[in-house]
Amino acid sequence: MPANWSLMTTSLVETENVFNSRLAIEHITKTWPICLWFGGAYVLLVKWGQWFMKDKERFNLRIPLALWSGALAVFSITGTVRSAPELYDAVFNQGFRYSVCNPRYFLDGPSAFWSFVMLYSKFVELGDTAFIILRKQPLIFLHWYHHTTVMCYGTYSYGQLVATGRWYVVMNYAVHSVMYTYYTLKALRFHIPKQISMLITTSQILQMVVGIITNFAGLYYLKYSQNCRTSIENISLAFAMYTSYFILFAHFFYTVYVKSRPSKTKQMNGQNGTTHVVSNGVSNNNKKDR
Repeated sequence: MPANWSLMTTSLVETENVFNSRLAIEHITKTWPICLWFGGAYVLLVKWGQWFMKDKERFNLRIPLALWSGALAVFSITGTVRSAPELYDAVFNQGFRYSVCNPRYFLDGPSAFWSFVMLYSKFVELGDTAFIILRKQPLIFLHWYHHTTVMCYGTYSYGQLVATGRWYVVMNYAVHSVMYTYYTLKALRFHIPKQISMLITTSQILQMVVGIITNFAGLYYLKYSQNCRTSIENISLAFAMYTSYFILFAHFFYTVYVKSRPSKTKQMNGQNGTTHVVSNGVSNNNKKDR
């Protein structure tokens, strides 16, 4: 192992070890409503940005996009590697009920640090939208709705130590690892088969299915054993969120990959187009600017 890589790994582990989860939980519990103001400002900036760019030339931004997506890919992969072992242990060694009812995930070990860091990554990921607007690509409702609601639900739930969150965190990291790697390779003009983008959207739909299932499980254990770290209020919010995501992602998949089957003539006429990348939903048109 190279010395610099070993040093980075050691520094990361040291950071995880000194992380004070209890202070982090106290901080988020007091400050989480700020995400509502942040989300509102984000939506206003999205509308203003679209208006501002309406009569202007689009920016290419291929290299900045590759760097941005690459950084988020590395972050997501690292988060997956460091947080997934705890979920594996919870499910296969402690039992499924433990995985949806015990909040230990947020208190000790690498998972505590990476669950906290993920909250702030949701604020950073709003930058995805800037690339879409500046490159004058279609911005669908799913994109900004997903970004805003994940950011606010995550910060709201963290302070409550909702145990099903261990599933949400690991799934989010895992899907984003593949998604941002895909974006990076497309930005670097690698040819990626359409089946890969279909696989990413399918994995996102499955992520929502698992989110719904774990919520029902939490509700069951809360109702019949009253020993499960969740609440009816949080379950209701999560269920509404994951159900809406499922519907939107399924509609996106149907519209892009099933309903939309361009003719050969349209495909030839579109060869001077651009790649249409929607964060948390992927569609390929071409790769000129990638």
